[in-house]
Amino acid sequence: MRPLAVLSTVAVSAVVLAGCAGSPEGAETPDPTSSSSQECLVDAQPGAGSDAIKVTGEGLDAKVEVPEGTEFDDVQRTILKEGDGDEVQAGDFISIRYQVVEADTNKVVETSERGADGVLPMLLDPANAQRQIVDSTQSPVFIAAAECAPLGSEMVLALPGQEGQGAIVVYMQTIEKLPTTASGDDTEAPEGMATVKLAKDGAPSVSIPSDDAPGETVIGVLKQGEGPKVGEGDLVTVQYLGVKWSDGTEFDSSWSRDAAPSQFQTTGVVTGFRKALEGQQVGSQVLVEIPPAEGYGASKGHELEKETLVFVVDILGTTPLLSAPVE
Repeated sequence: MRPLAVLSTVAVSAVVLAGCAGSPEGAETPDPTSSSSQECLVDAQPGAGSDAIKVTGEGLDAKVEVPEGTEFDDVQRTILKEGDGDEVQAGDFISIRYQVVEADTNKVVETSERGADGVLPMLLDPANAQRQIVDSTQSPVFIAAAECAPLGSEMVLALPGQEGQGAIVVYMQTIEKLPTTASGDDTEAPEGMATVKLAKDGAPSVSIPSDDAPGETVIGVLKQGEGPKVGEGDLVTVQYLGVKWSDGTEFDSSWSRDAAPSQFQTTGVVTGFRKALEGQQVGSQVLVEIPPAEGYGASKGHELEKETLVFVVDILGTTPLLSAPVE
């Protein structure tokens, strides 16, 4: 069971959807994310149920206890400890620790322990309420838990049971806001590859060489990060720009969508893009040139079927997917 991967709760998702404009369209390249909202989307309030939850300790060592007979009629949030950072808003990219506990048994069914030091990156993207999510960290439940509370806070969010599943409690710590551009050290640009220049805000532009397009995927690192390595099939958070080798024109970019980071599984993009991600460290900026065979060459009729693609990718975060419940 993946409690939050399948349980967004009707109450949470409905309210999050009400605060979002438009519906994301499925695409073979990463979907855009919604820009940050300055209002609470869910605005979950404390209640008798969430106030009754007892937490001893903190982080992954915390013991979360729900007194027998405690009932949750709606989504409730109690702030256990208020941090001293900026208020978290939907659309923010932050780091967290969390536990998910069954309210009727006090059994821990999921945690953030798969992250380095028990910490995972989280993009609080309201549009996930409209998508099929692949990892618990994409659940709108975390927006309800984190939003409109200062960074560094600890909270419990109580979710009433539904569809044959009992009530769930999420205990969470918000830690810090994460960079939305590559933070690694500059490295020497690969000889013969496309030239990349960065604007003051980090947005890249690309100049295509006059040489013939490469016959195989070529990868160069422009900034070397020091964070966790992207694993096979991980959920990654990135900024990216994609241009055509043939004329240098942009065909896709997160920068053109209010510089809102995108999030997707490495297995959900074309082969050359996947090769550029897996094995790289968070904080890196990667340049990749992808011939049609590892781009959209197999997609007959696709507008990019015959194009060599050039991507500049800032790798902001990576999350190993949860493969089994915590015992």
